[in-house]
Amino acid sequence: MPRIDIHHPHQLPVAEARAVVDRVAARMREKFGTDDRWQGDTLLFSRPGVSGSIAVGSDAIQVRAELGLLLAPLKNTIEQEIRRKLDEHFA
Repeated sequence: MPRIDIHHPHQLPVAEARAVVDRVAARMREKFGTDDRWQGDTLLFSRPGVSGSIAVGSDAIQVRAELGLLLAPLKNTIEQEIRRKLDEHFA
C-alpha cells in the first residue's frame, strides 16, 4: 500500500496546533466521511481506502497515511493537497 509521511514544522503552542488539527479533522469528517479519535496528541483517522494519523508535536506536525488500492493512483495529488493545507494552517 502506498504511504504518505510528511513532517511539517510549526511555531504554535501545542494546544493551539491541536485546535487547528481538530478543525481540519472536522472538515475531513464533513467532506470525506472520516472517523477519527484523539490518542494523546495524535489524531487517528480512517475511512474506506485510507487510514493514518496526525501527530502534534511541540515544533512539528507529522502526517502519516496509508492509501488503499483505489486511492493509490492519487497519492501524489493527495500528498500535494496535504502539504498545501499544512502550509495554509501552519505557515
